[in-house]
Amino acid sequence: MLRKHWKKIVVTLVAVLLVVDIAASFFFYHLAISRGEKTFLEDNADLEVSAESLDEMLDGEWREWVAKQPFEELQMESRDGLNLVGYYLPAKEKTDKLVIFTHGYLGHAKQMGIYGQYYYEDLGYNLFMADARGHGSSEGDYYGFGWHDRLDLIDWTKLLVDKLGNETQIVYHGLSMGAATVLMASGEKDMSENVSAIIADSPYSSVYELFSYQIKRMFKLPPFPILDSTSLVTKALAGYSFREASSLKQVEKTEVPILYIHGKEDTFVPTNLAEELYEHTNSEAELMLVDGANHGESFVLEKEAYKERLNSFLLKYIK
Repeated sequence: MLRKHWKKIVVTLVAVLLVVDIAASFFFYHLAISRGEKTFLEDNADLEVSAESLDEMLDGEWREWVAKQPFEELQMESRDGLNLVGYYLPAKEKTDKLVIFTHGYLGHAKQMGIYGQYYYEDLGYNLFMADARGHGSSEGDYYGFGWHDRLDLIDWTKLLVDKLGNETQIVYHGLSMGAATVLMASGEKDMSENVSAIIADSPYSSVYELFSYQIKRMFKLPPFPILDSTSLVTKALAGYSFREASSLKQVEKTEVPILYIHGKEDTFVPTNLAEELYEHTNSEAELMLVDGANHGESFVLEKEAYKERLNSFLLKYIK
């Protein structure tokens, strides 16, 4: 009798925990993956930046520069039928050099103009920046954290090579989620041979590792089992799992040279993830760590050093 009683208690407890886990999985999917406002990031201490960075990002002269440029709007249908939107700006003087920018989580294409102004005005590049699926003017009801975006990037690249010519030399420059996007694309078999160099600013090694860190830090919860069940929900609703969305696995087979840049004080995407990527990169790679910089701050806080390292890297791989 007592044995049956305990068995009933255990079964009930397991059932309750399962229901809680399923509910938590859908909660976290809608919290982080589905398209929409993400209020949980408001007043997040891990995203606090210096006053200098905030001023530059919100009111920097580059914003006025972007607004004045005659970008050509391009559209493309993704492999799964989404209409994606991008913006192309030809260089002042004809060149075969093109930089393709990929923005961060909850951002949009033209925010990458903070880097684009330098490539355009000082380095003389053609520019292209696209709204990632689920962002800006592009369709999509979820955020891909780089995984599906990697295929979109490859297809944008093919479109641009067709537009500009087979001699086009391409640089990928991504920030945060955009950095993961360019790294995830780098290991694909159909990666364009025109891509000569990659700049990955503030990347993460995989979506699972990123969320493991953040769920512990922000919600004081263990990754298992909630993160694994949320990954299953994401696979069902968005078509990818957190473990398969791995920059690390992709750079282990890439042949494109990569410059990693990361702030030493990054508490949103920890610096050790960039160091791990650097250590496992199959191609030629460099790592620049910036003192005092939080997430995505490196360019603003150490602009001259950033430009110098960027130039040095590009000179090695762009003719």
